[in-house]
Amino acid sequence: MNGTGHLSIYLSIVGTEKSPLGWEVNASFKLFVHDQIRDKFLIIQDVEGAIRRFHDIKTEWGFDKFLPLDSFNVISNGYLVNDCCVFGVEVFVHERSAKRECLTMINEPPNRIMTWKIENFSKKDRVLYASQVYVVGELKWKILIYPNGLHNEAPKAISVFLDSIDCVAPERKFFVDFKLRIRDQINNKHAEERAKHWFSASSIDWGFPQLLSRKDLEDASKGFLVEDTLIVEAEIMVMSTANFQVSNRWRPFLQEKRLLLSVKQGWRV
Repeated sequence: MNGTGHLSIYLSIVGTEKSPLGWEVNASFKLFVHDQIRDKFLIIQDVEGAIRRFHDIKTEWGFDKFLPLDSFNVISNGYLVNDCCVFGVEVFVHERSAKRECLTMINEPPNRIMTWKIENFSKKDRVLYASQVYVVGELKWKILIYPNGLHNEAPKAISVFLDSIDCVAPERKFFVDFKLRIRDQINNKHAEERAKHWFSASSIDWGFPQLLSRKDLEDASKGFLVEDTLIVEAEIMVMSTANFQVSNRWRPFLQEKRLLLSVKQGWRV
């Protein structure tokens, strides 16, 4: 460093003794000296507010040639009044964050079969019906059924979907390998389909628009509708959860704070 003939000023970070190994702080800053006569500040900063990295080995940044001593010592410039000067710093901390994805796989989770008995099914005249809430693997689910099909067009099929209640937050998503079925209560020849899907805030449900035709439903010998009761099931075979977490490595002790330091001539800041 060669600041001959100039006032040199540096910003040093302190109070890091208890910080974790490998700590670092990224900051941009402005250093200034007060013109005590005109009540103005001479402000010096890096080009375009460059971000500097403070860490164990490099705890200070600044300017070797902040201000020529010839200018600093001229009383009419207002920097040195009654053998006293005022320096300051404005610090803007740029927190560094890391995004992590935590993935957990669960095979055949507890209570993986969700059974919904729908009585008086032939009298259901709404477009959509939803089951109670089921908890599987600490996640909440519902079964959705469209008695007359997804788009309520000519009633040729029954649509069934699995719906996630836990996908409200954008950082949450779940991968699920599951089955949806309408039980054959006589012959055990169920209407069943299997799917794999990532459930997320933008895709909270998944299923089959034509899980069972109305023709098969109304055929008593096929056993899907017994005593006007329909049994719908969802079974989760494999489930994984992915949580995205944003963590800050370390929060510094100073943020967007202006400091005024009163020092005598000859001190090094």
